[in-house]
Amino acid sequence: MTDNELLLSISEIMDKKIEPLKKDMQSMKDELKEDIQTVRRDIENNIKPDIHKIKLDIENNIKPNIRILAENYLPSAKRYEIETNKIEALESDIGLMKKVITEHSEKLQKIS
Repeated sequence: MTDNELLLSISEIMDKKIEPLKKDMQSMKDELKEDIQTVRRDIENNIKPDIHKIKLDIENNIKPNIRILAENYLPSAKRYEIETNKIEALESDIGLMKKVITEHSEKLQKIS
């Protein structure tokens, strides 16, 4: 047997050994394609409508509520700031009144 014949024989043996692997690979490719198509169909049929519903809910319910909150936040914050200043002034006045009442009470105690 010459070298060429030997190489040809080895090549044929390799082809015979590789052929089932090629078939298996092709079968795996076909299965993978089917699986990908199934996933695509699931996305089209289930996930996309769900996403659409979520988008509608955000548009119709969440955004308007956030807008209302934002519109009311600034006026409420300003009122809170004004009222806080008033409360601080009242606390100061009450503190002063307590002091004066205590002094007057002490003076009245001394008088009687």
